[in-house]
Amino acid sequence: MSETWIILGATSAMARAFARKCAENRADLLLLGRDMPELKRIAQDCSLRGASSAEAVAFDARNPAKFAKIIEQATAHSGSLNTAVFVGSMPEQADIDADPTVLDGVVQDSFTGPAQFLHRLAPYLEEREGGTIIGVGSVAGDRGRVGNYVYGAAKAGFHTYLSGLRNRLARKGAHVITVKPGFVDTGMTWGIEGMFLVASPEDVATSLMKAVQKKRNVIYAPWFWRYIMLIIRHIPEFVFKKLSI
Repeated sequence: MSETWIILGATSAMARAFARKCAENRADLLLLGRDMPELKRIAQDCSLRGASSAEAVAFDARNPAKFAKIIEQATAHSGSLNTAVFVGSMPEQADIDADPTVLDGVVQDSFTGPAQFLHRLAPYLEEREGGTIIGVGSVAGDRGRVGNYVYGAAKAGFHTYLSGLRNRLARKGAHVITVKPGFVDTGMTWGIEGMFLVASPEDVATSLMKAVQKKRNVIYAPWFWRYIMLIIRHIPEFVFKKLSI
């Protein structure tokens, strides 16, 4: 059976690595993002790596009026319909504090935009009784921390949305995976001080493929972040509010 992957935020480092793995499996790829010249370069690379087809598609999480047309294009592909969401933005918390209007864009990029897209796509997965959705959140969504609590709040909302969507689609044979990456070597984390145990995008992409094959529900990437965040979640609030983590 043919397999189609819609990849939102396809120019991110993790998305590129995942797209390459999909290409090696001879999938049809729809590569969505805002940087069309770069998307076309990625599409060409994926074609050379074995993708059955690879198309660059303009996508902006802040412009839901365009979503229906993109989904119409995606559903024209037969076979298994799958989606991987890598969209998000993480400006400096200080910039948001200085201009609270920036908050709206963070929420649209990291939560409401992707959620609206998936909500429009969900009926097609129910109709086909299959397919996989990978939603990339963040360990930042596990607890509000002083350094990035707006971004963390948006990802926490996305995590909760994915949990409900997983419950809904499971009844029709489709599957939803929530991914919570820790520090990954990407443009979003470039220059941030205090990072440790930084994973490569390629390692994360390998973890995603394994999660798809095993139908995992929630994964941390790399795996050890599950235990790091378990500790952080259980720090008492009166202690936590004094920490700069």
